[in-house]
Amino acid sequence: MESELKDLDPRSNSQDVSSKDDRPLLKSDSTVVSQDNLQELEKKFAAYVRSDAYGPMGCGELPLKEKLLLAFALVTLVPIRLVVAFTILVVYYLICRVCTLFSAPNREGEDEQEDYAHMGGWRRAVIVQCGRFLSRALLFTLGFYWINVTYRDPLTTEDEGKDEDEEPERPGAIISNHVSYLDILYHMSSSFPSFVAKRSVAKLPLIGLISKCLGCVYVQRESKSSDFKGVAGVVTERVCEAHQNKFAPMMMLFPEGTTTNGGFLLPFKTGAFLAKAPVLPVILRYPYQRFSPAWDSISGVRHVIFLFCQFVNHIEVTRLPVYIPSQQEKDDPKLYANNVRKLMASEGNLIMSDIGLAEKRIYHAALNGLFCQR
Repeated sequence: MESELKDLDPRSNSQDVSSKDDRPLLKSDSTVVSQDNLQELEKKFAAYVRSDAYGPMGCGELPLKEKLLLAFALVTLVPIRLVVAFTILVVYYLICRVCTLFSAPNREGEDEQEDYAHMGGWRRAVIVQCGRFLSRALLFTLGFYWINVTYRDPLTTEDEGKDEDEEPERPGAIISNHVSYLDILYHMSSSFPSFVAKRSVAKLPLIGLISKCLGCVYVQRESKSSDFKGVAGVVTERVCEAHQNKFAPMMMLFPEGTTTNGGFLLPFKTGAFLAKAPVLPVILRYPYQRFSPAWDSISGVRHVIFLFCQFVNHIEVTRLPVYIPSQQEKDDPKLYANNVRKLMASEGNLIMSDIGLAEKRIYHAALNGLFCQR
């Protein structure tokens, strides 16, 4: 999922408003590039390069066997998966609709944040448990029959001197690398946290109500009013609330701000760490043989079709111990973010890359320029 979020730190937001680039990543560009230049770009922007059988942008030349498999899946597997996936979505929407009847949504401040995630009692329990179950059912429908989850044990040296009966600190946010829109489905099935989403998501049919039940924090990027609190303030408040209140929905944040091909880790934005609360790092990988579930340099429709055509998909999850920041890290969100990033890269065997969204645009423009010549 391409979030295009800037650093959530308010100190940097004021500088980004005027220079914000809203150009779509996959629109055609007039850039002309040769095959040799493309290879150089792939080395430079390796974090965004697709290396599966379908090639860059999913437009590579396929062998005959792959074409036959694709054709067979299109007429057999895809219709079944589409019907089942849509049925799951409608069923969960109806559950959310019933649970929110005669219940007013929670509203936060002048930025018009609205959600049902702060409901209590049986309504919230039904929404969460059904959401987790149906999210896992949707992943199963898409071919993720098994999810391999590895738990890293906490360092025993840090736990010395603590009472064994003492409850461990609750994280305020889940921090994850960002590979695909499928990341959201996994985290919904695992923890059912709240996400950051565009305000337009709240108005989508079916999805809008579900996002409110998740407790999404909506971003209204076009707002330039001086009293607009901004996503940074809302996220920080929600992270603090989740840390202090076990009944509050936990935040799920992708601090890279964009997707990669799954083998790299981009620089972290500091917005997730401004609350100074502990975080839970989670690392996602999507092993593949034919088609990579990573969402990079390929259009959404083409990606969904190829994903539905793949008989079996795989996901590997590494859940690290809760990361409790030191006082120095609390005082310096950038240090906190960098240290969590280094830990995730080390534990997940990910390559740390210093490129970002600007470089991604350059690479995608080059790809479009190359394919427009064909």
